Amino acid sequence: MSDHHDRWIDLRSDTVTQPSAAMRAAMAAAPVGDDVYGDDPTVNRLQDYAAELFGFEAALFAPSGTQTNLIALMTHCGRGDEYLVGQEAHTYKYEGGGAAVLGSIQPQPIANQPDGSIAIADIAAYIKPDDMHFARTRVLALENTIGGRVLPQAYVKAATDFAHARGLATHLDGARICNAAVKQGISLRDAAAGFDTVSVCLSKGLGAPVGSVLLGPRAFIEQGKRWRKMLGGGMRQAGVIAAAAHYALEHNVDRLAEDHRNAADLSAGLARIEQLTVTTPQTNIFYVEIPEAACAPLNEALARQGIRASIGPHTRLVTHLDVSSADVQTTIAAFEAFFRDWKPA
Repeated sequence: MSDHHDRWIDLRSDTVTQPSAAMRAAMAAAPVGDDVYGDDPTVNRLQDYAAELFGFEAALFAPSGTQTNLIALMTHCGRGDEYLVGQEAHTYKYEGGGAAVLGSIQPQPIANQPDGSIAIADIAAYIKPDDMHFARTRVLALENTIGGRVLPQAYVKAATDFAHARGLATHLDGARICNAAVKQGISLRDAAAGFDTVSVCLSKGLGAPVGSVLLGPRAFIEQGKRWRKMLGGGMRQAGVIAAAAHYALEHNVDRLAEDHRNAADLSAGLARIEQLTVTTPQTNIFYVEIPEAACAPLNEALARQGIRASIGPHTRLVTHLDVSSADVQTTIAAFEAFFRDWKPA
């Protein structure tokens, strides 16, 4: 793909966001120390702020959401323990099997319902009896949002209450928990309620260049530091990136509503094209079914107009702070122009 465009409209993911000028200024000015010794003031400030914001005792800053999820699972579980997780969940499907490979933790995948939830009857059915033949079921892991879908508050409460009643811990992969909270018009504390631990990505729609936080009880987070170190996540003068993450949490949560509006407008525009089947987004993510024969030429046509997308028969499109309402209209026009002329062979 040639890179002659000064600026791309990038719809591949909300991980592609660029730090704003104000965010870069915060990074440049950040006081730093050695975070492995616990004396980077900017990291400490971020961790305290995030814990307070989401209603937890403590927080741990790490390079990625993959790592914060893995730290959580390795702290909750011992060798030969098991976590219950959705088939479509990131921790199970898209994190390289890390819990099994690095944590000796068995995933028990369970089919997700169409709304992204896991049926409580299915959770109940997969909890193992206390018997030497079985892995010990320790944790229920949910994800919100999942594929852009928001788990209803009533479901989250029912599922976490059930898990706790059965003696399980609860972990939330809250990579896009801020999107879920904004969509539902609830506080971040309410969105995180019911979970013993929560992982929050700061490098997606919130716009930080790198980093996630793991939230939980103070003793749990202290244990988690050992796994972070072992997994290579003990960073030194990490304040320069923690400053960006702090800025993201402070300034970029409420504006996620714009991304949701842009996704709604983009999906509605693409849905008018008869060759496409388009889902209706709840947040900033939706899917488009594209005729297979159209995929390669469409990808080239979009690239010529400076639009990046992971075009395939089942295409995911994602809006974020670097996609404007004008970009949405440009993208709709590009798709329309392509399909006006395209005929299946």
